[in-house]
This record gives sequence, structure tokens and C-alpha cells, in this order.
Amino acid sequence: MTNHFYGSDVAGSVKAVNHIYKGIETPVDLYDALTDIWCRETCAPRMRALWTSENPTLGQCSITAFLAQDIFGGDVYGLTTKNGDTHCYNVVNGCTFDLTSEQFKEEAKNLVYEGNPLQNRESKVHFGKEEKHKRYEYLKSQFLNKCF
Repeated sequence: MTNHFYGSDVAGSVKAVNHIYKGIETPVDLYDALTDIWCRETCAPRMRALWTSENPTLGQCSITAFLAQDIFGGDVYGLTTKNGDTHCYNVVNGCTFDLTSEQFKEEAKNLVYEGNPLQNRESKVHFGKEEKHKRYEYLKSQFLNKCF
């Protein structure tokens, strides 16, 4: 599978610290597995009308970044998009990767992955929102079903 997410060239050097997900050793493995799991139900509600299987990463950033954190450790950061939204990505041992950067298509090259604030999953922006926590749990359950 071809990976076009930001940091895919270095993501292979990031190794899982949590091995509960069979076959997931690097973020590249995670991306490959999620391409069959991301769906309209895991997409942010405000973006669902725009979600398609041709753009599966749309509206998946925070739940994906926190799942990646569960597996690889490290930190989740949030950059501000041109629409004023917070877009989440991961930094693990100095390696930055964004499994959902493809949703921005050509605009992805303009995203700045430095100097952004650390994100806390329990904040009101993330899992403090019941719908987001439910989407994360759904993504995680679908992912567990795929891995076992």
C-alpha cells in the first residue's frame, strides 16, 4: 500500500510500545489497517456530509492521533488550520507523523508541524466531548476486531 501521510518516510522508525494490536509495529502498519476502518461513523459529525471512501482520513484526526499515542507513546499536538480548527498529529521520539494529513490534499504541504500546542485527550476539545470519545471507542473497537 502506498502511504502519503506526512512523516510516512520516517514513521517506520517509530516502534510500538504497546503490543495489544496484532501486526501493528509501526505507524505505517496502523495507517494501512485504518484505511479499511475509517468511515462516516468515525468522521467528525460536522464533516460527515463531505466524507467519502476516496478521502477516508477526513474528520479522523484526533481519534486517530490518540489511538496512535496508545500504541506508540509520544505526544499529540494540534495545529490550527486555515478554518480555525485544531488538527491533531503525533510526535514520538522526535519523529513527527500525521496519519490523517491526506484529508487536506494539496493544502497539506502548507501545514506547519512545529511550535504547536500539546493536546490533552481529556480536554473539552477532545474526549471531554462525549461524541468524540464515543467515536474513539468505536474506532478502537473496530480496530481490535480487525487485529484479532
